[in-house]
Amino acid sequence: MISSPVAPVPALAPYDGVLLVSFGGPEGHDEVMPFLERVTAGRGIPAERLEEVASHYHRRGGISPINAQNRALVDALAAELATAGEPIPVRLGNRNSPPFLADTIQEFVAAGHKRLLAVLTSAYSSYSSCRQYRENLADAVSVVAGAGDLVIDKIAPWHGLPAFVEITAGHVLAALADRPPHTTRVLGVTHSIPQAMNDASGPPSVRGLYLDQHERVLAAVGDRVRARHPEIPAPELVYCSRSGPPSQPWLEPDVSDRLRGLAQEGVRCVVLTPIGFVSDHMEVVSDLDTDAVAAGEAVGVEVIRVPTVGTDPRLVRDLVALMADRAAQARGLDVPARTILAGDQRPAECEAGCCASLRGPRPALCGVS
Repeated sequence: MISSPVAPVPALAPYDGVLLVSFGGPEGHDEVMPFLERVTAGRGIPAERLEEVASHYHRRGGISPINAQNRALVDALAAELATAGEPIPVRLGNRNSPPFLADTIQEFVAAGHKRLLAVLTSAYSSYSSCRQYRENLADAVSVVAGAGDLVIDKIAPWHGLPAFVEITAGHVLAALADRPPHTTRVLGVTHSIPQAMNDASGPPSVRGLYLDQHERVLAAVGDRVRARHPEIPAPELVYCSRSGPPSQPWLEPDVSDRLRGLAQEGVRCVVLTPIGFVSDHMEVVSDLDTDAVAAGEAVGVEVIRVPTVGTDPRLVRDLVALMADRAAQARGLDVPARTILAGDQRPAECEAGCCASLRGPRPALCGVS
C-alpha cells in the first residue's frame, strides 16, 4: 500500500494571523490632543506641557509619520510571508490611536482567527517598550466579544537581529564618507526613560536590560564602523525625549547636551544613528532632525542624522525568520536565539516580574504576569 505524502507543516503554524503592535500617532490636527491625553492618562502632566508637545505635531500638519511607516511595514511583512508561501493576514493595532488594538483583534476574531503572533515595533526590553504592550494586549482581549479562547503570543525582543545591526552600521558608514576622522564622532540615540524603569527592565534575575541591550547593539555597530575607520572613537550612547520632572532621574546624557560638550572638545561633525527607533517617529523628526540639528548649528557642529531601519528588505526577512522561529517554539521545537549579540538573550515568553511596572502589577499576555 502506497502512503500519501504528508503535507509540510506551514512555517508559521499554529498561528493564523500576525498582529503588528505599535504606539500609534495622530493623523490630523483634531487628533493631536486626544492622542496625547490617551498617552499621558493618569500621569498628571500639566496642560501647558501637553500644548508644548502638541505644537510639534501641529507644525507638521498634525500628522505623526509612524502610522504610514507601520502600514508600509505591514505590507512588507505580508509580501514577504506570501513569497515564503505563508499568505496569512498581517494587521496593525495601536495602543494610542486608530486602528486601536481592540478593534484590530475584533476583526481577527470576527474572521475566525484562533491564534495570533504579535510583532512589537519596539525592539528592546523595558516597561514602556515591552511590558506595557503586553498589558495593552490583555486589556484589548478583555473587551473583545468572543476573544475568550483567542491565544496571542509574541516574538522575542529583536534588537540583536543581524539585519538590524548591519543596516544601521551601513547607514553610519555611508554618512562617514569623506568626513575628517579626527573631528568626527558617532552617537547612538535612543528614547530616554526614568532610571528606575531601566533598573526594573528585565526579569528579577537580570535587571537593567534596556541600557544593556542598547549598549551591546551600539558596540556591535561600532565594531563594524571601526573596522573601516579605526581612527574614529567608539560610538557613544545618548538620549532624547526626556519628559519627566527635573527631580526624577532619567537616563543621560541628552543628545543636545552631548553635542555642546563635543563642540568644546573640538568635534565639528557628529553622525546621529537612532538605534532606539525602528522608523522615523516624532521623536526622531522633532528631537533629532530639528532640535539636535539646531543645537549643533549653535555650536558649530554639523549634525548628520542617518535613516532608521524602516522597511529595509533585510530587516523584513529577519523578522519573518524570527516569526518562524517563534512558531517552531509553539510547536514544541527547540530553536536557538536568532542574534549576533553576546550576552543575555530574552525569550519570547516573558518571565514573572519581567520589566515590572513602577505603578504595580497588571494582567499581561505573552508571558507570566
